Amino acid sequence: MLVPVILSGGAGSRLWPVSREKHPKPFMVLKDGESLLQKAFSRAVRLNGVKQVITVTNREFFFKSEDEYREVNATSIPTQFILEPVGRNTAAAIAAATLQVQKEHGDNTILLILTADHLINNQSAFADAVESAVKLAESDRIVTFGIQPERPETGYGYIEANGSEVLRFVEKPTLEVAQEYLAAGNYLWNAGMFCFKAGVMAAELDSLSTDIFTSVGLSLNEAQHSVSDSGLVSQIELPKSFESVPADSIDYAIMEKSRRMSVVSCDIGWSDIGSWDAVSGLNDSDQQGNTIIGDSILHDVKNCHIQSSGRLVGAVGLDNLVVVDTPDALLIADRNRSQEVKQIVSQLKIANHEAAQFHKTVHRPWGTYTVLEEGDNYKMKRIVVKPGASLSLQMHHHRSEHWIVVSGMAKVVNGEEEFMVSANESTYIPAGHKHRLANPGVTEVVLIEVQTGEYLGEDDIVRFQDNYGRCG
Repeated sequence: MLVPVILSGGAGSRLWPVSREKHPKPFMVLKDGESLLQKAFSRAVRLNGVKQVITVTNREFFFKSEDEYREVNATSIPTQFILEPVGRNTAAAIAAATLQVQKEHGDNTILLILTADHLINNQSAFADAVESAVKLAESDRIVTFGIQPERPETGYGYIEANGSEVLRFVEKPTLEVAQEYLAAGNYLWNAGMFCFKAGVMAAELDSLSTDIFTSVGLSLNEAQHSVSDSGLVSQIELPKSFESVPADSIDYAIMEKSRRMSVVSCDIGWSDIGSWDAVSGLNDSDQQGNTIIGDSILHDVKNCHIQSSGRLVGAVGLDNLVVVDTPDALLIADRNRSQEVKQIVSQLKIANHEAAQFHKTVHRPWGTYTVLEEGDNYKMKRIVVKPGASLSLQMHHHRSEHWIVVSGMAKVVNGEEEFMVSANESTYIPAGHKHRLANPGVTEVVLIEVQTGEYLGEDDIVRFQDNYGRCG
C-alpha cells in the first residue's frame, strides 16, 4: 500500500500579493484554473496502489482544502487530514503522518511525502520515479528525489550523489559554487520529496530526533478524531500541546544524519515556483517576451510578467518588470529581484497591515466574505453562505450589523427571535446581541452586511456555538 502525504502550509511570501498568510501558496490558482494543491492531489491519486491520501495542514485551512479536493476527487479516494494548531516545520509534520500510518496500516506501509506548492509537469516520468523509489524503500532505504539541474540555481539545496547513493546534502550555494556543481554532473536539486516505510522512518525519528518523535507521539495520543458522514473524509486534530514540539526541518532532523539515504535522479518537469519570475516561466510569452495573465494593453513593453485578477492593466515603455494586480494590492518589481518580494511582506507584518494576511475575499467554512468598502467606524461586506451552511452563534462587543439579503433565503437568529429573511428584506443586529445566520436552502444565500461601531476588527467575536469546531 502506498500512502501519499501532502504537506500543505507555509506563507509563500515571495508570491505576495496573490499568496497571503491566510490564503497561502498551495491555494494559488494557475492559468488553467487549478490550484497547486489540487494539482498535487490529482498527481498523487493517479499513482498505482493509492487507496488513501493524507494531508498535513493548519487547522484553519481544512475547509478550504476539503472544498478544493472535492472539485477534483472524481474517483472518491478517501482523504485524511492531520490538522496542526501551529506549524512546527516539516520534521514534525512528517513524524505525525508516519506514526499515524504506522498505527493504522503497519510498519511496511510506504509513505510518499509530497509538497502542496510545487509543480510537476510530466506525470509519466513522475510515476516512474515513484516506482523506482518504492523499490528502494522496500529494501528499508529512505529515498529522496533529486532533480537533474538545468542551470546553476542558487535558490535550491543540492544533493551530491553517486548513483543512488547520497553522499551529502548541500545548502543553497553561491552562483560560483552552483556553476561548479552543474559542471561536476553528480549534483542534483533537492526536491523535498521522500519515500520510505513507516517503520523505518519511525525508528530513525526515535534514534536521531528523539524529542520530536516523543512529543509528536504524545500529541497524536491526545488528538481528536472525526469522520464525515460519507466516511471519505477524516480529521485528526492535534491538541494545543503540539505547539511544544521542537521546530526543525526533516533535512536537518533526519536526512543529513541517516545512514539509510538513497536518491532517485529524475527529470519530471519540476518547479518549486518560488518567485514571480518562476511563475512567468510557466506561461507562454509573446514576441516581446511578455507573459500576460488577465486583461492588459501594452505599448513598447518587453520581458515583463503582467498579471491582473480583474482590472485592465495598461503599460507603456516597461522592460524586465513583474506587475501583479489584485483587488487590494499592486506589486511592481524588478524581475531579477523577484525573490525579494518577501521583504515587502515583512514590512507589512511589522505595520500589522491586513494585506499580509488576507485578501479582500476571505474563505470561511460556511462560504466567503468580500470587503467592499471601509472607513472610519464602518465596513461593508458581501457575504455568501453555502447551501446547508451556518455561521456560528456569536456576539460582538463593539459593532452592530445590518444584513440585507440579495438572493436566497436566510434563517436568522437575532437575540431571542428566530425568523426567515428573503431577498430584498433586512434585519438589524445591535452590538451585544447573540445572532446567527444560516442557509437552509439548496442555493447560495448572498447578502450585504453593513458594520458600524468604534472597532471593526475580525477578532471582535465571541462564539457560543459552532458547527466547525471554532468554539474552543
